[in-house]
Amino acid sequence: MPSAELRVESTRGPLVESVHRVSTAVVDDQGRLLAGSGDPDLVTFWRSAAKPFQALPLLDDGAADRFGLTDQELALTCASHSSEPVHLELVDGLLAKVGVPESALACGPHPPLSAQVAAHVVRTEIRLTPRWSNCSGKHAGMLALAKHHGFPMQGYERAGHPLQDRLLREVERWTGTGAGDGMVLGVDGCTTVCFGLPLRRMALAYARFGAAARPSERRLWRAMTSHPHLIAGTGRLCTDLMRAWPGQIVAKIGAEGIYSAAIPSRRLGIAVKVEDGDMGSSGIALLAVLRQLAARSPGLGSIPVGLTTLGGHAEMPVLDTRGELVGVLRAAGTLRFFDP
Repeated sequence: MPSAELRVESTRGPLVESVHRVSTAVVDDQGRLLAGSGDPDLVTFWRSAAKPFQALPLLDDGAADRFGLTDQELALTCASHSSEPVHLELVDGLLAKVGVPESALACGPHPPLSAQVAAHVVRTEIRLTPRWSNCSGKHAGMLALAKHHGFPMQGYERAGHPLQDRLLREVERWTGTGAGDGMVLGVDGCTTVCFGLPLRRMALAYARFGAAARPSERRLWRAMTSHPHLIAGTGRLCTDLMRAWPGQIVAKIGAEGIYSAAIPSRRLGIAVKVEDGDMGSSGIALLAVLRQLAARSPGLGSIPVGLTTLGGHAEMPVLDTRGELVGVLRAAGTLRFFDP
């Protein structure tokens, strides 16, 4: 990897101890590659960054209106939430509106993404159930769409189920990528279908989402940006970035080092992949991309990536076992910029 390439470095004392390669694509809503690093056409799984496009059929197909879903509940269907009380309450309310029990959720439980909530679970010996999954909002939305269409509830999460066929068509529409164009299907950590495609196509979907004008698309955008705490949670970058730049960005993390974002004012979409899957590096890489875009374009100068509220996301301390600072996880290198 050339030394100038965007990357995330882990230092210890005076040395760079390890390097996390970063592939990035920045495109406009016409699909033109404007900037990148590594391999902008790297094919990888979109993971949870695909959630907004799995949620849009709730609006387009009439399920959201039928079940009276609020904007908060719609935001939760796009979330990788931290299992805070507000998240769990909304999952319960959404399931009640649809008329399905928690046991219908195909996602298995896992420790909460919030360290504070996870510690509380251990202290109080709470038994985790599927609603605690960070993907439980997405799964509740899938059950709502399946019930709306009269699809079988059993197996709704599996490839080949009519619900997953509907969601696949939506992802194909936004990314311009289908099975004939190299779309790869896998099983996500939450048991449902996930989508493998080039980073450039992920970025295109987000650019189109930011520029979209139909009422259903604008409602989902407003739901996400008006309720950023529901998209992630306390102290997490998705939430803090959307709060710092209200209404002007959607940012969504995915597992294994994935991040996607949309900047509607410039009709831009961003997809980032830390190639070794290091989750601590993905937010650092995204903020580095935003900083470099802001420096390159005066029209993006209002990106608040230097605000105190985001400072803790831009670098991460490396600590020893006594909690003393011995190094830092930081971005280095630059994007390559291309003529549109």
